[in-house]
Amino acid sequence: MTDHPLAERFAALSTGNVGDALGRTGLCDPRIRSITPGLRLVAPVFTVKTPAADNLTIHRALELCPPGHALVIDGGGHPVTALVGDLMGFAARQRGIAGWVVDGPVRDVAGLRALGLPTFAASVHPGGPVKERFGKIGVPITIGGVAVKPGDIVFGDDDGVVIVPVERLEEALAGARAIVDKETRMREEIRKGRTTVELLGLGDRIPADGGARE
Repeated sequence: MTDHPLAERFAALSTGNVGDALGRTGLCDPRIRSITPGLRLVAPVFTVKTPAADNLTIHRALELCPPGHALVIDGGGHPVTALVGDLMGFAARQRGIAGWVVDGPVRDVAGLRALGLPTFAASVHPGGPVKERFGKIGVPITIGGVAVKPGDIVFGDDDGVVIVPVERLEEALAGARAIVDKETRMREEIRKGRTTVELLGLGDRIPADGGARE
């Protein structure tokens, strides 16, 4: 597997930091979650749109995806037929693909974890796909309710997946770093005894009676 140079720039950040920096946009819905806990994914997007329950297009995309990129797959909405498994995962690793995000099911979870290939998916199901209908590669798609175009940046961690439009990359990184720095300073103040209500200026939003109830 090939780490993209962007990975280092995101190393101290979380998907939450980046999503907040983007105004809570770009966050895939919680169906899309890590299947390989502890593995992060940061890479440019290589898009795939495949018909439901059919992975023919993904096999071709494995041939075309540049090393260091991530396959981001619009799986056609079928909830119970896996589109990728550990054999395709092995092929992805051999070709230097950084990982993948599948808006659809995957299978062979133990094998994918053993490969160390960052995998994010909408579900897990043992059923296998057909290979009959060709979809599209390198076109705008939607995954987890988020529009994605080729060349955007996908960032996934244990909290979920965020898509960073490539034209907003520097904005997202700068904003996320500012959030991390602010929270670091807040932790120091909390150690000194201050509260989050004080630090976030929330006092005027709390009822006059303090909000306490017996």
